[in-house]
Amino acid sequence: MTKIWLITGASSGLGLEMTQQLLAQGHTVIATLRRSGTLLQLEQEYRERLDVVQLDLIDPGSIVSAVEEAFKRHGRIDVIVSNAGYGLFGAAEELTNDDIDRQIATNLAGSIHLIRAALPLLRRQGGGRIIQVSSEGGQIAYPGFSLYHATKWGIEGFIEAVAQEVSPFGIDFIIAEPGPTGTNFGSNLVRAEPMDAYNETPAGAVRRAITEGSFKIKGDPARTVATIISAADSETPPLRLALGSTAYSSISQALSARLSALETQREVANSADRQDL
Repeated sequence: MTKIWLITGASSGLGLEMTQQLLAQGHTVIATLRRSGTLLQLEQEYRERLDVVQLDLIDPGSIVSAVEEAFKRHGRIDVIVSNAGYGLFGAAEELTNDDIDRQIATNLAGSIHLIRAALPLLRRQGGGRIIQVSSEGGQIAYPGFSLYHATKWGIEGFIEAVAQEVSPFGIDFIIAEPGPTGTNFGSNLVRAEPMDAYNETPAGAVRRAITEGSFKIKGDPARTVATIISAADSETPPLRLALGSTAYSSISQALSARLSALETQREVANSADRQDL
C-alpha cells in the first residue's frame, strides 16, 4: 500500500536516499529543503509524486506553515520523518556560544517544533507515524561530540514522553538510531577551532581519526534506509531501532554498563525511599 511521506532534510544523506527509495516504490514524498533547486532531476522524473517544499528548521513559523500547507495540498500525511540536522565537533570548551545555539536550534528545537506542528493534524486525521532520525549517539557518547549528543539525547527524551501522550490518538513513533554510516555527515560536520590543550586527550584522538579518515564507518545508507522503511510498514514497530552492527554493539555495551552500575547502587536507592514508621 502506497503512502504519503513528509521528509525533512531531503537534499542529502539519509533523507535523499529515503526520498529516492520511496519514490521508486510508488509512494508520494513531500521533501523539505532549506534551499530549493537541489532535487531538480527527481522533480522531473517524479513530477506527480514529489512535492518539494522549502523549510528552515531554525524558523518555527516556517515549520508550521510548511506542515500545514502540505496537509492541505495532500489531504493527509501517513508518515513524517524528522531527519534534518547536522553534526558539530569540538570539545565543550572549544565551542562558541553561536555553535551551541545553532546546534540546539536545529537538531533539538527544530525537531520539537516539527513534531508539535504535526501532532494536531495527525490527531485530526485519526493517527499517523513519526520517525525521528536520531543516532547511536542518542544513547552513547563520543568525546568531542558533546553538543551533538545533547541534542540527540534530548530529542529521544522528548519523544519518550510525547509517545505516551499521543498514543490514544493513534499516533506512534520510531526513533531510528544508525551507527556511523557512509553519508556526507562527515563532510558537513561543523568543527570548532581546536585548542592545543586537547591534542592529547580523547577528543583530540577522535579529531585525528576523523581528519585522517580512520574513524570506522560500517553503515550502508541504502540498507539503513530500507530497514527504516520496512519498520515504518510494520503494524507495531519498535520505539527504538538500532541500525547497524556498530550501533547495536555500542548501545548494548552502554546499557549493560549502566545496569551494572545501577545494581551496585541498589541499597543507596532503597535507602532514599521514604520509610513510614
